[in-house]
Amino acid sequence: MVAFAKIEKAALKRIGAKELEDRFKHRIPKIKSAAELKKVPDDRYLSLMALRIFRAGLKHDMVDAKWPAFEKAFHGFDPRRVRAMSDEAIEGLMKNAALIRHLGKLQAVHANGAAVVALADEKGGVGAYLADWPGDNIVGLWDDLAKRFAHLGGGSGPQFLRMAGKDTFTLSDWVVKALNEWGVLDGTPKGKADRAKVQVAFNGWAKETGKPLAHLSMTLASSVD
Repeated sequence: MVAFAKIEKAALKRIGAKELEDRFKHRIPKIKSAAELKKVPDDRYLSLMALRIFRAGLKHDMVDAKWPAFEKAFHGFDPRRVRAMSDEAIEGLMKNAALIRHLGKLQAVHANGAAVVALADEKGGVGAYLADWPGDNIVGLWDDLAKRFAHLGGGSGPQFLRMAGKDTFTLSDWVVKALNEWGVLDGTPKGKADRAKVQVAFNGWAKETGKPLAHLSMTLASSVD
């Protein structure tokens, strides 16, 4: 496996130290400690999940502008109150012009309210679940999120983790291009075996550098044209 120092050198040559640092500051949400993750109440995690789901495929600023209406419609994203909403109540939200009226996504929020309650009973809350998951198996967390929650498969799981402050790399087009460039992958990752290869590479680079997965990911993306 190529040393990360070589990758970082290529990134610095391409965009410069200041630009790379700016990308860390402005494109990556704050990475939270385990204690910080555990302090966040479950209603905020459910809100973030829903925000990620509705942002997918849409302009983020448009979705964000409507978010106060979503907070009201879903009772502040209190998981038990969301779980208690009837199917008819969810369908009735399609008449609310203040919302983004996508029935499948509205139903996903309802399902995820129940899933958050179940996770709280099992693990003590979303924050504890995220905090306790080891970073050397972050792709396993992606898979687990996809199993537990609606509409958090594919790229949405890693993006939710970024929003929540859980350290993760992503498999954006630029990261995948860089992984090919540096010999980790051949083509696009197609399943668990390919994601496992990527995890091994990131584990090695994290050990080599001591840097967060998110920063390694951003540096990779910045290392290729």
